[in-house]
Amino acid sequence: MSDRTTGSTSALAQPLRLPSGGRIAACVGLFLLGAVVGVAGALVQPAWFPGGLLLALAAEAGLCLGAGLALRSRAGAASAAGGWVLVVLLLSASRPEGDFLFAAGAGSYLFLLGGIAVAVMCATLAPGRQPRGGPVRLGK
Repeated sequence: MSDRTTGSTSALAQPLRLPSGGRIAACVGLFLLGAVVGVAGALVQPAWFPGGLLLALAAEAGLCLGAGLALRSRAGAASAAGGWVLVVLLLSASRPEGDFLFAAGAGSYLFLLGGIAVAVMCATLAPGRQPRGGPVRLGK
């Protein structure tokens, strides 16, 4: 029998709902927290080269994974990662006066590229929202 005759619909066929105000506020807060972690990592990674770089990347990974687990969705991890990426890319641009925050060196490139890779991995591996209802395979 088809779904039309039984009256049940798939979770994918249901209309999208807007997120609640609390979820939007949490995502904005995680975005700002990601920006703070990005600024802190940009300042810590050149100070203590190998340890500071690992500490900055571990802080970003912890924030992104924790945000995904706290909101139980990829939106939390993506919000934190988006704040981190935006701030780090803005800090990496040089100004007309010649000022810059990142020197041209291996540590800076590892922080930029490694941080983006960590952000993508954490946002991808964060738990996705599962549809409500019973299991798909009832006989197992």
